[in-house]
Amino acid sequence: MTDPNPSIDTEQWLHMYEQMCKIRAFEDAANELYTSAKMPGLAHLYIGEEAVAVGVCEALRRDDYITSTHRGHGHCLAKGAALDRMFAELLGKADGYCRGKGGSMHIADQETGNLGANAIVGGSTGIATGAALSIKMRKSDQVAVCFFGDGALGQGLLYESMNMAQLWKLPVIYVCENNLYGEYTHHTEAVAGDMLARARAFGIHAVDVDGQDVRAVNTTIRELVDRARSGGGPAFLLCHTYRFHGHHVGDISRDYYRAREEEAQWRQRDPIGLLGDWLTENGLSESNVLDSIEADVRGEVARAVEFALKAAYPDPNEVTRHVYA
Repeated sequence: MTDPNPSIDTEQWLHMYEQMCKIRAFEDAANELYTSAKMPGLAHLYIGEEAVAVGVCEALRRDDYITSTHRGHGHCLAKGAALDRMFAELLGKADGYCRGKGGSMHIADQETGNLGANAIVGGSTGIATGAALSIKMRKSDQVAVCFFGDGALGQGLLYESMNMAQLWKLPVIYVCENNLYGEYTHHTEAVAGDMLARARAFGIHAVDVDGQDVRAVNTTIRELVDRARSGGGPAFLLCHTYRFHGHHVGDISRDYYRAREEEAQWRQRDPIGLLGDWLTENGLSESNVLDSIEADVRGEVARAVEFALKAAYPDPNEVTRHVYA
């Protein structure tokens, strides 16, 4: 693990720990809602990848933009979304961020700069790049961050977007969450060559980082954000991470495409445990403090689930409202 960033105090690291616990508890509850037949549709759990969303979003301002993916709950929460409205959206309720019409894969929260999750692989790359163009035209010092998985490296839109971003020196950071698998296919069977080289071919500044280490992610992204704010142009951050669960909540038996031994090895590098161990080993926190944070978060999540279950469905008359072709 990387050396601690001296510009970040213990309170901030504890906040990141809390944020990762919040995402983990949210996803556990979402899985329970699905398996108990209370949630319509599928969800793609972010468990195991929490350090990427939290590490990145903790380096952003509220008015900075992000775009997300089908596996986007962690990004939404890390950027500041409220638990109760998130659960309400998953359950199709009127109090959800999209009044129950977006569901798990289309949550947006413009008040926190979240321009939306996108079920199309790589589909938000153009949106983030467009937001960065808007920033430059308005002469603002905001930045845009585009989250996507390694599967998006097979989408032409990503390369068209990166090409324009580099030509116009746009303040956008492309964050690739390489969790090794595009659905059920290992990246070595789908992505030829060096992932970083793909961005570097456009002259884009590209680096990689241990995506299980929230401290490494946060330290690295801060440098890229500062660079973008000062006119340095786009960057590409490759985060090596792993989803602990299946591609979606229905993907239970995974033996046919990845080994149980592999899953067990990655679980030993749980991002929450890694940060917790570092905090206690360096005398920055006590284990009972971390336990209290986790308990408080789980209580908050339980109350948010209860709110969503009791919330009303949208009026049927709204079926064509806010729907665009």
